[in-house]
Amino acid sequence: MSQSFSESQIVYEDNHMMVINKKAGQLVQGDKTGDLSLLELIKDFIKKRDDKPGNVFLGLVHRIDRPTSGLVIYAKTSKALSRLTQMVKNREVKKTYWAVVGKEMIPNSQRLVHYLQKNEKNNKAIVFTKATEGSKESILTYSLIKTLENYLLLEVDLETGRHHQIRAQLSKIGVPIKGDLKYGSPRSNQDGGISLHARKLEFTHPVTKENIQITAQVPQNDAVWRACEE
Repeated sequence: MSQSFSESQIVYEDNHMMVINKKAGQLVQGDKTGDLSLLELIKDFIKKRDDKPGNVFLGLVHRIDRPTSGLVIYAKTSKALSRLTQMVKNREVKKTYWAVVGKEMIPNSQRLVHYLQKNEKNNKAIVFTKATEGSKESILTYSLIKTLENYLLLEVDLETGRHHQIRAQLSKIGVPIKGDLKYGSPRSNQDGGISLHARKLEFTHPVTKENIQITAQVPQNDAVWRACEE
């Protein structure tokens, strides 16, 4: 699991924010494991690179799961942080994911509506087909964009942002994400991550108001991922 940050992971940066291509296994911010997080690593990187005295301001705008790779936004000013956080809350940041799943017979495209409840004990989402007490409506649309020798590549657009949503919903329809043992994948990935990648972000810049579209390269240490991009 990667505990280091490389400048090559920066896919977009200006005075207001930085967008990172996170590696599988990297923590976006500190948690109870006590492992070094990207938040700390990037702060340290900015401090050294820009020769900044005192504390560096950096705020996490949204999370992605530790075993997932792909795009994460960090804000470099408090104004950008509050605006971007509000935009994420209002669903004004369009997030598109790529997921590698087993080769099963599923429709080429589908809108999935489930109800998810978080089980705190085992940090897992329980999926219901009907609304139940304590569950939240969870909606995504996937489309099949590539067929590989042993896998399918799905592009997933989220309408809601629930805990482990893509992982749980795809598992529910019989196609757990490659490497995701928690949700039924038969084998783990070599790097301990899962084959879910935050591929694209589209939003209006919180300060300049320009349209921002960012795409993150898939992990290059994995042959299946590389085949997806070919």
